[in-house]
Amino acid sequence: MPKIEAFTIAISDDAIDDLYRRLDRARWPDQVNDDDWSYGTDITYLKELVNYWRHDFDWKQQQAVLNQFDQYRMEIDGQWLHYIHQRSPHQHARPLLICHGWPGSIIEFLELIPRLTEPEKFGGKAEDACHVICPSLPGFAFSDAAAKPGMNTRAIAKKMVQLMAGLEYPHYLAQGGDWGAMITRHIADLDARHCEAIHLNMVLAFPPEGLEDPMMVVTDEEKKRMAMSQAFMAEGMGYFKIQSTRPQTLGYALQDSPLGLCAWLTEKYREWTDCDGEIRNCISWDQLLTIISLYWFSDSICSSTRIYYEEIHKPDLVEKISLPTGAAIYPKELLQPPRAWVEASYNLLHYSTLDKGGHFAALEQPQIFAEDLWKFFHSLKPAESQLH
Repeated sequence: MPKIEAFTIAISDDAIDDLYRRLDRARWPDQVNDDDWSYGTDITYLKELVNYWRHDFDWKQQQAVLNQFDQYRMEIDGQWLHYIHQRSPHQHARPLLICHGWPGSIIEFLELIPRLTEPEKFGGKAEDACHVICPSLPGFAFSDAAAKPGMNTRAIAKKMVQLMAGLEYPHYLAQGGDWGAMITRHIADLDARHCEAIHLNMVLAFPPEGLEDPMMVVTDEEKKRMAMSQAFMAEGMGYFKIQSTRPQTLGYALQDSPLGLCAWLTEKYREWTDCDGEIRNCISWDQLLTIISLYWFSDSICSSTRIYYEEIHKPDLVEKISLPTGAAIYPKELLQPPRAWVEASYNLLHYSTLDKGGHFAALEQPQIFAEDLWKFFHSLKPAESQLH
């Protein structure tokens, strides 16, 4: 049996005071006359956000919210893996493993978890209930970082398989977005004996084989969505290039400066959410700053970015997934694959295009996210007996 211990988040007053001192001493750069974020994070917006972080944001209150969820650490191969394990009151509930990405965290799922553990309270049915397991990926938050190279998405998937085995779930479902989607693909490949089905909200898909022109199976509407993804690839990948080549060099700045960390992550949440240019249209500053503070207080921003380096330098791609798969396409997701490509890459049982939501869909639209998962569960009903 693996070693498991209960875990409570407890950030010291000294650590909070240190953050305040650093924010008070922040050295602000200049800015050209630019208010559309075309050079990066806008200084006027960031000053307002940092002032809120310093004087109005209450970490202890957010910490108390986090600690309402059941948290543990499991020792896997000599490293501690932190996770939420929130069991449903319904004994028939499905075990569901949910993996986040970067710059995400378990905070993405705080409003989603009760919708899954007790769906009848949110417009769902008790039969859709889940026991929810949300790990912090290795090197994120309170999960130990790898001490040697190689912790790519497949290596992380192996740890997730060990986590579910350690929790003694003989069968389970897996869900993921961003790097979590890549990890979930590997789980489907590595652990098809126990993982019964997967659901993705960022879908990596490849064109069908044998087509002279892969675009011949793409609708006009899908071409518009693909154009948005191509624009992101052209203009929005600077962070990806540095994090996949020199994460350690970047890490010194982000690990030492809360101002720099806040600017780096705020830009991503503004660009990758369905917020029309104002983050508060889809998530609150308290939610955003809880995520940023979690990276800061856990000293994990540098180690979290290494997943880019590991994945680029040692890619392990799985081209075809045979497990039953659900795919949710949100309008502001970074990747927008056409349905025909998804069908060629997965055993697709459920496919939905949603009206609202972006890259952090569970955080932005927890109700829509939960409802889509419930529909996916219904598509699995013929095999439901295998999940219990």
